[in-house]
Amino acid sequence: MKELTLEIEEEKYKFFLDLVDSLDFVTVRKTASNKELILSVARGMKEAKQASEGKTKSRSAKSFLNEL
Repeated sequence: MKELTLEIEEEKYKFFLDLVDSLDFVTVRKTASNKELILSVARGMKEAKQASEGKTKSRSAKSFLNEL
């Protein structure tokens, strides 16, 4: 299977998505927008700061990796 990344004009996006989604040989995967990505990183940084200040509980990297 091949992968293709496209940039679509905002006003044509819904039409294009509906068109491509109707094709049985195409799988559409949505990705996070830049805004969502920035908000997620900011939230993580806030949580890390709170943990380093002792305001929230954290766990060791070993504990985290063992869960995986």
